[in-house]
Amino acid sequence: MAAMREAGLGSKGWGDLLAEGRLPRFALICLGVWLNAADALVTATIMPSVGADLGGYAYFSWSVAGFLVGAILAGASAGRLAELFGLRRASALAGLVCMAGCVMSAVAPDVGLFLAGRVVQGMSCGWVSGFSMVAVALLFPERHLARVFASISGVWGVATVLGPLVGGLFAEAGAWRGVFWLFAVQALAFSAAALWLLRGSARPAGGAGIPWTQLAVLTLGVGAIAVADVIRHPWTALGLVAAGVALLGLVLRIDARARVRLLPRQAGDLRTIVGAGYSAMFWMTAASMGFAVYGPAILQTLRGMSPLWAGYVIGVESIAWTLAAFAVASVSERWEAFWVRLGAVCLVLSLVILTGFMGGGSLAWVLVGGALLGAAFGFSWSFMTRRIMAALSDEERAMGTSATIAIRQTGASAGAAISGAAANVVGFSSGLTVHTAQAASIWVFASVIPLALIGGWAAFRLTGQNAQDRHRREG
Repeated sequence: MAAMREAGLGSKGWGDLLAEGRLPRFALICLGVWLNAADALVTATIMPSVGADLGGYAYFSWSVAGFLVGAILAGASAGRLAELFGLRRASALAGLVCMAGCVMSAVAPDVGLFLAGRVVQGMSCGWVSGFSMVAVALLFPERHLARVFASISGVWGVATVLGPLVGGLFAEAGAWRGVFWLFAVQALAFSAAALWLLRGSARPAGGAGIPWTQLAVLTLGVGAIAVADVIRHPWTALGLVAAGVALLGLVLRIDARARVRLLPRQAGDLRTIVGAGYSAMFWMTAASMGFAVYGPAILQTLRGMSPLWAGYVIGVESIAWTLAAFAVASVSERWEAFWVRLGAVCLVLSLVILTGFMGGGSLAWVLVGGALLGAAFGFSWSFMTRRIMAALSDEERAMGTSATIAIRQTGASAGAAISGAAANVVGFSSGLTVHTAQAASIWVFASVIPLALIGGWAAFRLTGQNAQDRHRREG
């Protein structure tokens, strides 16, 4: 592995990344990640319009929750399905399923079919994004991985801004259904391009079979977290989150003893690079959700901002994420540990700043906190993913790489539910007033600082000498 890294040092530029026919495949991977990230958020700004046409306001939080449930389960199984059916066929089929889900929501005469379409979109986008990560593992030499993952990280950051923006433009034009026709066209383009660009791609190594038991327990765990996200009673919500996290831990225990595996064998061992990396991804993502979910409402209530200007403030996170990811894309391997650890420190620092200044004081501090939040992931995410991939065996690389998407979105669901419960404890669910917004501006961020500390601890373990030594012994 070290020899391969050294061999690539002389040709690690962007030109080399996109040479030898890799540009179209690189674009396909970015499109797959975009479909998952943007479609997850596009309903944030169209739901009032959907409600006016279809009704069912009580269930509208499931426009996101239902998508995430499907995406998490699909992302977890993407690596195994790529092994069973081959990357080309699996990717093309996932694109067609995504198109069908978008059409379901676009033509829905009632909220039931609309939400069913969202679940189908979530499952298919989880597969699309998961298969895209498998494609990275199969199609790109290791010397390009830092730039590929920096680009993927940038796509995620841009999508958090453009997803709601696209939805808002269609809603303002009185044509919310057009959002789903637009994504249906993109999904069809992905499917057709996959058939063409992935010809000749090797079938990922791995065993036969589908881990039904692990998927069933995972469904229960993710379902508990998703339900918690829509429960108004805070202590019930926290109990469901705790039950969901416990079930996710049970998945690791079952998987460690299973003949047909869902995750790499090191996934539950925090002493290893894979286990520490997955843990860092889960808890750091969970700690970051409050800013995007509750930030706009708090800014509009306490600072008198319009929805548009509040969106610009929240967008600082995405801008910083993208800029940071590209800024470190070219650093040498010996600096990876530094940037991963700096990212963990930035996350904790951002939450401390937001706890103190989100509800009052200079707006500049809110911008600083949001920028540090985005930079935390821009600095660290690509290097964490690359370290996990490098530690995986050839037989486990497909399932292990694709699982990073599911872990990220599971952490997002858990974090949104925990932030929601903290907000509801201080009265947010009873109505948005200056008093409840002021209290939420503190506790939404203070409540997840422990999660950020856990994620930071795992990130330091990921880059620590003990993990490196253990990886060498296992290799």
